[in-house]
Amino acid sequence: MPELVLQLTRGGFLALLWLFVLLALQVVRSDLYAASGLRSVLPGRGSRGGRVRSAGRGSRTPRQLLVTQGPLAGSRITLDSRPILIGRADDSTLKLDDDYASTRHARISQQGEEWYVEDLGSTNGTYLERAKVTGPTRVPLGVPVRIGKTVIELRS
Repeated sequence: MPELVLQLTRGGFLALLWLFVLLALQVVRSDLYAASGLRSVLPGRGSRGGRVRSAGRGSRTPRQLLVTQGPLAGSRITLDSRPILIGRADDSTLKLDDDYASTRHARISQQGEEWYVEDLGSTNGTYLERAKVTGPTRVPLGVPVRIGKTVIELRS
């Protein structure tokens, strides 16, 4: 009987080991897929697929990205037509040293006159205010975008 218990224990540990390996491979695949940039921002699509309001007379154009909370609080990035990559990768525009950020976590890019945030398959998600970003989502001026412990906003 003890030999049967020993064999079952070995089999259980082997199954757990394989489960761990498969989950680790899934995370690596997810990071590689996000790094390849296969997803693209869809122009003209607002938050949750709703209508995008056009800019009125009193609206201001975002000119910079400001880090309002987190280790990089106070950092500013001047906006131009190039997308801003956010994550732990060395070539990110905004490089985060945060355990809750993925290697390629999110991208903020301009489509026409509007700016959009897109989660790049991160593990912990990207949030616009308190709503999880599930697709390209328009980012209004002054609305917080949270990535791990870092909060950023578009400012004029």
